[in-house]
Amino acid sequence: MRMKSVIAGVVTTVLLSLPAAAAPGQLRAGLGAFARQDYIKAAALLQLPARQGNPNAQAAICYMFTFGRGLPQSNRAAAYWCRRAANQGSPQAQYMLGLLYNKGHGVPEDFVLAYKWLNLAASHSYGPKQDFSFRIRNSVASKMSPAQIARAQALSLAWRPVPERGALAVYPCPPERCAELDEMIAPQEP
Repeated sequence: MRMKSVIAGVVTTVLLSLPAAAAPGQLRAGLGAFARQDYIKAAALLQLPARQGNPNAQAAICYMFTFGRGLPQSNRAAAYWCRRAANQGSPQAQYMLGLLYNKGHGVPEDFVLAYKWLNLAASHSYGPKQDFSFRIRNSVASKMSPAQIARAQALSLAWRPVPERGALAVYPCPPERCAELDEMIAPQEP
C-alpha cells in the first residue's frame, strides 16, 4: 500500500474522510471496565470501537443494552449490536442473538434462527459455556419440527464469519436512524 507520493495522497484523503479511529488503548480500557462491571465507563469507551466494527466492543454493547447496564435497556438496540458481532463470529454475541430470537425480544420470534445462532455459539465455545449453549439450543429444538431443525442445521453449516471493513460501509443507515442509535448508545449519567 505504499507506492510513494501518489498512493500516500490517496490514503491520506481516504483516512481524512473516515471517522476518527479508536485508539487501541480505548478498546482495552473499555473492555477492562466491562470486565470490572463498570458499565457506564465501558459504554463511553466502547462506542467508537463498536461503531468501527470491533466485534468484542459490539458484543459488550449488546450485553449492556440487553440488561440495561450502563445503557438504557433496549432489545432492539441489543439485537442490532448482537447481529453485527455475531456475523463476525463472536460466540458471546451469537449466544445473545440466539436468546433474543428465541424470545422475540428486539427481533421477531424465530426458532430456526435462534437454533442457528445458539448452535454456532456452542460450536465456537468450549467447556461449561459450550455445554450450556448446547442445552439452550436443545431447549429451543424441543419447540421445533424436524424440518425446522434440519433448516437451522443447514443454516449453521452454511454460515461463514464476515468481518466488517469500515462499519459505515457495511451498515449504512439514514441520518435519522444513525441519530436514533447515537441517542440510544449515549452513556447514562450515574
